Amino acid sequence: MDIIPAIDLRGGRVVRLIQGDPARETRYSHDPAAVAWEWERQGARRLHLVDLDGAFVGSLVNHEALQRIIRTITVPVQLGGGLRSLEAIRAVLDLGAAVAIVGTAAIRDPAFLEGACAAFPGKVALGLDARAGRLVVSGWTEATTMGTTEVAGRTRGLPLAAIIYTEVLRDGMLAGPDLEGLSAVAATTPVPIIASGGVASIHDIQALKTLAPPGVAGAIIGKALYEGRLTLEAALAVARMPC
Repeated sequence: MDIIPAIDLRGGRVVRLIQGDPARETRYSHDPAAVAWEWERQGARRLHLVDLDGAFVGSLVNHEALQRIIRTITVPVQLGGGLRSLEAIRAVLDLGAAVAIVGTAAIRDPAFLEGACAAFPGKVALGLDARAGRLVVSGWTEATTMGTTEVAGRTRGLPLAAIIYTEVLRDGMLAGPDLEGLSAVAATTPVPIIASGGVASIHDIQALKTLAPPGVAGAIIGKALYEGRLTLEAALAVARMPC
């Protein structure tokens, strides 16, 4: 299982939001590229980048900061935030991202997800962001009536890089991952699942590793790393140990 440090950008700074609420922001750094370099130095094999401003407005905003990050490090990045057209996906990949993360447009329009996968096979990840089992979109500001497994089921046969599953109510809360929700999504599709939201301890990583097959391929960690609840070195060591 891979451990993927998160770098969320808002106004060019590294921040974390509690449950996606822009009014509950904690700022960690004015130098995102330096943060990315430090995670790579500590052993990260890839990074998870989110343009929060882009997620709210529907198009990428923090171009300069993202470009500096990608030019500074050598490990691959997965990048999302407001990617709602094929042109936006292409722009992110041209910027140097290994994987473009789509959410809102892909959930609202299954044909868009199919088209994105056809145009960029193996280079698109689907972000499924849920609140109590129902998907939310537009930077988590709009609720839908669709369930996570309903949309995950559409991905069978698509050349997706991964599905990134986030339980919004746990994000930034250090309350542990949504094991039940992750298991349900993983059982619905053969696409690799990456867990996001709530990971706060070695115990949480161990719990993710012991999910029933096919389990999860990776875990995105943000607040726990930034606040010293968990070190990247320890997280990587546990993730790489045999089950």
